[in-house]
Amino acid sequence: MSEAPKRERALGCCYYPEHWPQSRWARDAKRMVEVGLRWVRIGEFAWSRLEPHPDRFDWDWLDNAIETLSAAGLRIVLGTPTATPPRRLIERYPDMLAVDRRGDERKFGSRRHYCFSHLGYRKECARIVTALAKRYGRHAAVQAWQTDNEYGCHDTTLSYSDAARDAFRRWLRDRYGDIDRLNRAWGNVFWSMEYQDFEQIDPPNLTVTEANPAHRLAFARFSSDQVIRFNRLQVDIIRAHSDAPIAHNYMGRITAFDHFAVGEDLDIAAWDSYPLGFLAERAGADAETRRRFARQGEPDFQAFHHDLYRAVGKGRLWIMEQQPGPVNWAPYNPAPLPGMVRLWTLEAFAHGAETVCYFRWRQAPFAQEQMHAGLQYPDGSDAQVMAEIESVAADIAAAPDIDHSGAPVALLFDYDADHAWDIQPHKAGCSYFDLIFGFYRALRRLGLSIDILPPTTEDFSDWSLVIAPGLIHIPPALKKALGNTARHLLLGPRSAARDGDMTIPTPLPPDFPGLDLRIVGAESLGPQMDIELPEGGKFHHYREFAECPAVGRTTIFERSADGQPALVGNERCRYLTGWPDETAALRILQRAANAASIATCELPLGLRRRDTGKEVFWINYNDHEVEAQGLRIPPISVLRRPRDAASNDIGMCSNEKPEAWKEGSDDR
Repeated sequence: MSEAPKRERALGCCYYPEHWPQSRWARDAKRMVEVGLRWVRIGEFAWSRLEPHPDRFDWDWLDNAIETLSAAGLRIVLGTPTATPPRRLIERYPDMLAVDRRGDERKFGSRRHYCFSHLGYRKECARIVTALAKRYGRHAAVQAWQTDNEYGCHDTTLSYSDAARDAFRRWLRDRYGDIDRLNRAWGNVFWSMEYQDFEQIDPPNLTVTEANPAHRLAFARFSSDQVIRFNRLQVDIIRAHSDAPIAHNYMGRITAFDHFAVGEDLDIAAWDSYPLGFLAERAGADAETRRRFARQGEPDFQAFHHDLYRAVGKGRLWIMEQQPGPVNWAPYNPAPLPGMVRLWTLEAFAHGAETVCYFRWRQAPFAQEQMHAGLQYPDGSDAQVMAEIESVAADIAAAPDIDHSGAPVALLFDYDADHAWDIQPHKAGCSYFDLIFGFYRALRRLGLSIDILPPTTEDFSDWSLVIAPGLIHIPPALKKALGNTARHLLLGPRSAARDGDMTIPTPLPPDFPGLDLRIVGAESLGPQMDIELPEGGKFHHYREFAECPAVGRTTIFERSADGQPALVGNERCRYLTGWPDETAALRILQRAANAASIATCELPLGLRRRDTGKEVFWINYNDHEVEAQGLRIPPISVLRRPRDAASNDIGMCSNEKPEAWKEGSDDR
């Protein structure tokens, strides 16, 4: 078997030739290459220019744009324009618009104004994608594709339209086959919710009080499947005409559809990284973190998504949009500190990214994104950040190869579990994403590198420690795989708390091999009702979720201050019965790592370490120098050094000089 082609680090940008005079394109392309860019994404919002009239395509401008960019030495990522259907399609299919939870139609005048379930719109998408793929599928310059743009953005996964209702009914019929089977699975005898026919079932919105959780979970799964099918439609068309790899650009903390399932049909997982835009809301940062890292971003949020999407892409990760300056859409829109764009880029490469593309080449002087920074100002002059881009290009030219040999710790992430937590949080503010992200952040504070895995993983033998909290439903295949692993495993809270239709199972959860344990109840507490853990930390009231275990022959490793079992299990598999704060998480995970013979080192706030197996990266989000493990890491910098494979020392704590990815740094 021949070796797989070597993948190298590269830079790119997002460009909109239709926004600028054609006379400017060659100058733009020349400047892109001069600063070290190799990729350019185009076309993903251009439907109205590609097809200005029904079935009358205007290819000339796109032909010229591709030729101009490729003549300068740039490789093209061509996007399908299906996120922005033109106005005339709404006139043809007025019912193609999505409908929100309140029953209001999502109007034309922005983007993503379509329902995934509308068959007429799918037909239109197939037509435009076929036309694009036939024309450019074998073009030498078109070396990658992007389907649509940011599935799920602006809360657009779920639609309660008539098209979605009809498709949901078909989906339910295929899944359950018999209406009596559905009634039993959902427990519809409760409140006389029984149906006589699938045609009686509506989407679970506008009910007097909360809808049946089984009904809501089924609708969430259906909606996720609609995204998968919509994406697959485009992928199948492109593959019939092109051998170039296909990507989609996912987003941060968008969990309404199963990204792993979408990724099965793609070659590359890309995501759009906006560290400052995400800080206030999606990263869940507290007030002090927001203040301290207002111009840097939450130190773990980007890394989490790099690791997540590296898994979604089966090892292939791109950043399709990287924030280069202030954005326009967040509650607050500060400018990044000098050096941060460079740091974000190098951090992405440290986590296995092949390509980082900046959004966008030039700031738009019109429409919704006028206040969104680019690499150039609207007049075509370089923005200050351009010097950082040129510096990154020099860095990766000196170290082009991508390395990732696997991490010692695995963290499971399950989009279906996120649906279940959202439907039945048991306390306002509880979310599966926050639970998983809290564990991820604690693992990173301990200096550890992490592989994020899907719930379809069948073999965990490559990881010494597996962390799998919050999996409300554990399918039999996953339970068997986790139970068979000889590695160390941490479960809970709420592991296996429901079956596949949101019913409390019998035997009572978690019903896990080797755990003589039953969860007989659960409670959530209000403010100022922390549950202290005498060994350090607590189950915190803000996101507290505590279970009431009935313990058999299973060992109790730790009790809470009120005497309840907090950590139970055996030497290989342990179950945590509550939601730990950071102090407790650090302590529990450090002990778990030690038991698995994984070295740890608690890092200062804002400093992170990434070990690829061949290189070690030290990433300092702080605006001041930090010292750790015998190294002095300059502010807003990434230090990179080869890893001594023979050493088991997490810090690589010799006095050997590290290589500094920090312009002008003498501290090496």
